[in-house]
Amino acid sequence: MDTLLYILKRIVISILTLLLVAAITFFLMNAIPGSPFLTEKSTPEQIALANAKYGLDKPLVVQFANYIKNLCHGDMGISLKMQQDTAVTKILFGQGKFILSIKIGLLALLVAVLLGIPTGVLQAYYRGGVLDNILRVITTLGIAMPSFVVATLMLFSFAVSLQILPVQSNSLTTASAYVMPVITLALSPYCRIAKLTRTSMLDAISQDYIRTARAKGLKTKTILFKHALRNSLIPVITYLGPLTAGIITGALVVEQIFHIPGLGDYFVSSILNRDYPIIMGTTLLLAALIIFMNLVVDIAYKLVDPRINITKKGN
Repeated sequence: MDTLLYILKRIVISILTLLLVAAITFFLMNAIPGSPFLTEKSTPEQIALANAKYGLDKPLVVQFANYIKNLCHGDMGISLKMQQDTAVTKILFGQGKFILSIKIGLLALLVAVLLGIPTGVLQAYYRGGVLDNILRVITTLGIAMPSFVVATLMLFSFAVSLQILPVQSNSLTTASAYVMPVITLALSPYCRIAKLTRTSMLDAISQDYIRTARAKGLKTKTILFKHALRNSLIPVITYLGPLTAGIITGALVVEQIFHIPGLGDYFVSSILNRDYPIIMGTTLLLAALIIFMNLVVDIAYKLVDPRINITKKGN
């Protein structure tokens, strides 16, 4: 019952947070001078007619209220410019842009987790040794390097110099097209997960229950993976929530560099074209993803460590 009440409370908070994100995005977006219909050939009369057609001539408060009302019915509006009069929901979901971004993001997340946790365990086991020092340098560099730098280096090395990977990933129709975008997105999360796992493992190894397990004659492998690693995963799980959404939102730059027609590429284009409904729809979609993943993390706390009282944590 406590868990159910906690989840319901989190859902209500999530909805209020989405409304706040919608309000901030809407009013900041409209605070920028100009109009999506402003071109070199447009006249004031044409702009006024276009504003009246799409309801942009009404007060901002009325526009926002109408947007939220329509949003509650699953209507995110229609594109004003990029795909004029096309529903935003169709653009985001029907044309596969969101699915393409999700696919790249989940693959990058899988690579980061599958490599990051074992790397952290190895660093903790060989702490202070040559392997630990080498991996610490690598992970520090990986965190420090922005994704656009990693993408540029990979393009120059593997696509231009060695010519073993395609320069443009386009619609990701081949396996080789995934390599550079996925590695670019996975590098920083992999390094962060490795560092988190190493720190947590070192803390767990120094606990009394690990000394007791050693005194009982348990094998090192059993102590590391059965006892120490389980408790060390809590900080990693905490990071996985925002990381999952962060990888997808982080694909904005990567999709631009590798010319992938995903959500990120379209989001950047919508900002440049001042296509308000698409900007709103994409922002709310990404915000909802972040909020949902944080909720999943809070529930996962209890599953990983039943000693955690999530009801008290939520107060």
